Amino acid sequence: MKNIRNFCIIAHIDHGKSTLADRLLEFTNTIQVTGGQMLDDMDLEKERGITIKSHAIQMEYIYNGEKYVLNLIDTPGHVDFSYEVSRSIAACEGALLIVDASQGVQAQTISNLYMAIEHDLEIIPIINKCDMASANPDEVEDEIVELLGCKRSEIIRASGKTGMGVEEILAAVVERIPHPEGDEEAPLQALIFDSVFNSFRGIIAYFKIVNGVIRKGDKVKFFNTGKEYDADEVGVLKMEMVQRQELRTGDVGYIISGIKTSKEVKVGDTITHIARPCKEAIAGFEEVKPMVFAGVYPIEAEDFEDLRSSLEKLQLNDASLTFQPESSLALGFGFRCGFLGLLHMEIVQERLDREFDMNVITTVPNVSYNIYDKQGHMAEVHNPGSMPDPTMIDRIEEPYIRASVITTTDYIGPIMTLCLGKRGELVKQEYISGNRVEIYYDMPLGEIVIDFYDKLKSISKGYASFDYHASGFRPSKLVKLDILLNGEPVDALSTLTHFDNAYDLGHRMCEKLKDLIPRQQFDIAIQAAIGAKIISRETIKAVRKDVTAKCYGGDVSRKRKLLEKQKKGKKRMKQIGNVEVPQKAFLAVLKLD
Repeated sequence: MKNIRNFCIIAHIDHGKSTLADRLLEFTNTIQVTGGQMLDDMDLEKERGITIKSHAIQMEYIYNGEKYVLNLIDTPGHVDFSYEVSRSIAACEGALLIVDASQGVQAQTISNLYMAIEHDLEIIPIINKCDMASANPDEVEDEIVELLGCKRSEIIRASGKTGMGVEEILAAVVERIPHPEGDEEAPLQALIFDSVFNSFRGIIAYFKIVNGVIRKGDKVKFFNTGKEYDADEVGVLKMEMVQRQELRTGDVGYIISGIKTSKEVKVGDTITHIARPCKEAIAGFEEVKPMVFAGVYPIEAEDFEDLRSSLEKLQLNDASLTFQPESSLALGFGFRCGFLGLLHMEIVQERLDREFDMNVITTVPNVSYNIYDKQGHMAEVHNPGSMPDPTMIDRIEEPYIRASVITTTDYIGPIMTLCLGKRGELVKQEYISGNRVEIYYDMPLGEIVIDFYDKLKSISKGYASFDYHASGFRPSKLVKLDILLNGEPVDALSTLTHFDNAYDLGHRMCEKLKDLIPRQQFDIAIQAAIGAKIISRETIKAVRKDVTAKCYGGDVSRKRKLLEKQKKGKKRMKQIGNVEVPQKAFLAVLKLD
């Protein structure tokens, strides 16, 4: 056990975690590098150049004549996937904190670092991309010393591209990160930190053994669900899965036991033996808190059950996705899904399409509100459709977040304007080092859900980094904005918005829909309404045939008669015609600006 090291890599998005991880694997001869990212194996990850899923892999390294087993978990950097990071941290004793030599310490670096410190991990600071022309490692070193309070000599300078500093990193992992503590004689306790679905083998759970030993063929049970299984196969994670006869305390590995239903595997659960169970489950990491809710509906109503099984399989691979069934007037049966953010929602939609061939409609994303009625009872509302009658409501409370934005002093003005426009309240601002400043805001979560992050990136030319955590609920003046097509409400487009923004938002939505909804044989009225009050209207004119073309000359009453006849036909058509809202209209409403 003293020759095992479990560690993860944490950093802000785009600081070169996966590239550096590839260099470590190459240096320890775990893989032969063929170009491109090796650990990011999902097509989506390669296309977007981001890590979506944590990847666990085992390396063997000879140091001073002794063989060490290094278990590495490469984690995502984007704030939407921070749940992946928290799970990886729970399975490790140390962390490599990577900071980009040209960007310096950014918001996600700090929040991931605090998460690691809470779990008492040993932190090894690394400055990456030191080979770049724009690198200033000396300044970044100052920031790291200020952040961690470590010595300068402890900071390693590296480059994932050239492989500089890789040997020092591996030596530091062996010397500085403590080996796992645990008792091999104690009853088995293993923490499940991830799971994947395999269509041939069922569900494969990844775990880290805290106490005890697990052997092939053991009878095991999952502590929280109480289900019992045979360990058909156990092993370790290299680039492929490698079978082992037994895994001991401190090992990270996988178990295949023919589990078919996804509900039986919960990330954070504890595996133990049936014959000699442990007394209590491992206190792992917190439950996931979805930040953004959106309805996901199949385009064909009969695909509802297929969508359910696709979401269940996806949930195994992505534990931060939550969903429950719901129905809508316009879209039929579907699911109310909880996501950690907008990027997460986009990725889930893409993966449903690619991996399960599910074509879905996603409604406008929103957050959950607490609604109190006149009797003082509280109800949690996730979508505008389930809002009670306005006359019954005493007050509505919306979730607030504490946001921290790190940027250079050049962009403070525009960023403050943006935050104030989103109903933010400035809490404080602190200068970190040189011309870098951290600004704290209290903001409603509903305001940042749709386009805040994109706007922040564009006004700061990509230099601002953003991170947030929930900070409770506050009363707010919210109204439900409905969109009507020919007097019929489209519930997929209705939103909850602040009273001050409602007129502007309603007007912009109507204008946008006017461009996107195809013209019909009759006039279509698009209206935005709060309750019974119409606040904005646009009309899509009918496509009409020129019925008077055949009248050349003659009396004007002939033309009038034909036009009257056409008018009656249009009126009749309007009563029976229905308006299809294309999927791109739903998406365009999200990106209104």
